[in-house]
Amino acid sequence: MQLILTNTTIDQHTYWLGSTDQGLAFVGSRDGSRDEWQSFFPTAEAVYRPDANQSAAQELAAYLSGNRQRFDVLLDQSTGTALQQAVWQALTTIPYGHTTTYTQLASMIDRHTAIRAVASAVGRNPLLIVVPCHRVCRKDGQLGGYRGGLPMKRALLELESQVSACNN
Repeated sequence: MQLILTNTTIDQHTYWLGSTDQGLAFVGSRDGSRDEWQSFFPTAEAVYRPDANQSAAQELAAYLSGNRQRFDVLLDQSTGTALQQAVWQALTTIPYGHTTTYTQLASMIDRHTAIRAVASAVGRNPLLIVVPCHRVCRKDGQLGGYRGGLPMKRALLELESQVSACNN
């Protein structure tokens, strides 16, 4: 697998983007390391192309500035297990400005008793922000984990005006 990498700077923060021939496959955390992608694609051959992934970069910038609520860029989610792919697909159905819990997400994919496995799949989402794992909170109302860090998760929920939704 070849991963075409580029970085983009949005509001003084750097994001790494990676794509395959199938579509966008990776979005790194805010100011994340250049090699963050390796934990998701350990056998991939990375090629850095500064002019690549421009559509994804533009959509991400528009989202982070509050001018976009969904992403239209093609995605490559083929690298996960069947459970991970089901979870990642379910994440894309959570509407902008809404949150859900890990328990509800497990029910969405008809894996009612696999809450920990579902939570683990959420944590393995390589497409941060674009596949909105930040919209998943713990059942007790806490934010839960987030690869980009809890301040970033809180900022994304604030952007969507839903930070208090996790505390219901």
